[in-house]
Amino acid sequence: MSAIDFSDPATIAFLTDALTAAGVEGLEISRPDGQIRIVISGEGARITAPAATPRASHSPPVVVKAPLAGHFCAAHPAAAVTPQTLPRFVSDADILGFIRVGHVLLPLRAGHSGVLTRLLAEPGALVGFGDPLFEIELPS
Repeated sequence: MSAIDFSDPATIAFLTDALTAAGVEGLEISRPDGQIRIVISGEGARITAPAATPRASHSPPVVVKAPLAGHFCAAHPAAAVTPQTLPRFVSDADILGFIRVGHVLLPLRAGHSGVLTRLLAEPGALVGFGDPLFEIELPS
């Protein structure tokens, strides 16, 4: 049996829906590589994943760059979630932020699985094509 990827948004959404349907108030899962806690309340679900300690890597970190010019958003503008702390584990499909051009939001995917260690641009800043936005340390 393969390990479940608890950094996958679809997995977290499935677990949240199952907990809500079952009337369960919460769930906490701990593994050597991390921990996730899902708490269900009247206002919806709250998901926390405590900061992970990055492992030393022999390769330089991967820099996620802006694919076009626009305003950098570290989170979806309509989201009512608190910003996640760094460092944290990310999968290659995770959305790290957005580039806003007018009313259009372009999601920024990690592109690599590893530990997101640094935010390199200020939220709301105007960024250009190729400007560095995030740093991800790859597992060794």
